[in-house]
Amino acid sequence: MATIAPPRENESPAPAPRGLGTGPRPPGRFTDRLFRWIALASGLLVLAILGLIAYTTTKNAWPWFREEGFGIFADNWDPAKGQYGAGAMIYGTFLVGFIALLMSVPVSIGIALFVNEISSKRFRKPIIYVVDLLAAIPSVVYGLWALAVLTQPLADIYQSISDATSGIPIISDLTAEPSKTGLSFMTAGIIVAIMITPIVTSLTREVFATTPASLKEAAYGMGATRWEMIKGAVFPHSRGGVVSAVIIGLGRAIGETIAVALLIGSSQHISAHLFGPGDTLASIIANEFNEAVGIQRAALIGMGVVLLVLTVGVGILARGIVSRYDRRSGAVV
Repeated sequence: MATIAPPRENESPAPAPRGLGTGPRPPGRFTDRLFRWIALASGLLVLAILGLIAYTTTKNAWPWFREEGFGIFADNWDPAKGQYGAGAMIYGTFLVGFIALLMSVPVSIGIALFVNEISSKRFRKPIIYVVDLLAAIPSVVYGLWALAVLTQPLADIYQSISDATSGIPIISDLTAEPSKTGLSFMTAGIIVAIMITPIVTSLTREVFATTPASLKEAAYGMGATRWEMIKGAVFPHSRGGVVSAVIIGLGRAIGETIAVALLIGSSQHISAHLFGPGDTLASIIANEFNEAVGIQRAALIGMGVVLLVLTVGVGILARGIVSRYDRRSGAVV
């Protein structure tokens, strides 16, 4: 049996252990607390700025809201007659956004799948760099390029499609009366689709990359082909994130201003003609704000408020969809 040796004559006994909360303060405690307060202040600052923007714009637009009421959704924009309904612009905003999504989402998902699942490392980085570079190009450059290069060829294409579908019900209404200059909902939608494709592609690629390798290996182990693996493992795991990326792309599309203002033409009436001119909330603000006075100026500011509400609503919807899929999959939000 082991015995404890007695202390030597010149050796002092070991000090008693300190209690909890005593002793010198940990060196990082003050830094952590400072970082916590800075992070909290930054978050509150963002909310405060958003609240001030909403308050200031709503205050300046209140004469329009007070005078028009629910008439702000009417299709009767005519400042010369004192009519300031924004229904046509709201319609045009969503129409351009949905056209852009219909063109952009399949291409974006295809690029993301190619980069993550098919492409070799040799081609992966150049593709990612090009996509990121496209996202950094200013919107006015896209608009000027389309105005100089695409509008007239597109006008000829629109006329050919209109002639070919003139006898088909419903479709003929969508393709009737094409713009002679090429300035139309469709042209604006095409350019916005090009602009949001890098954003949707980047987000979708990051979502696909989160698919666990074990799910892919399990699919291959059961004899699945590459497409069956993507359909059975990648898509179900990434569904919520892809939907969120699409909705974020929609939020970007409905807020686009300069390129749309250059390419959509100018017609403040609800129309089913995709190849005809129109207007969006952002484009009419850009085109008419400098010359507007009085109630017309308040109306244009009010359209900015409506656009802000739509954009925030789209962001909240995206977050809600992601949270819903996270709860279904058992993830912690």
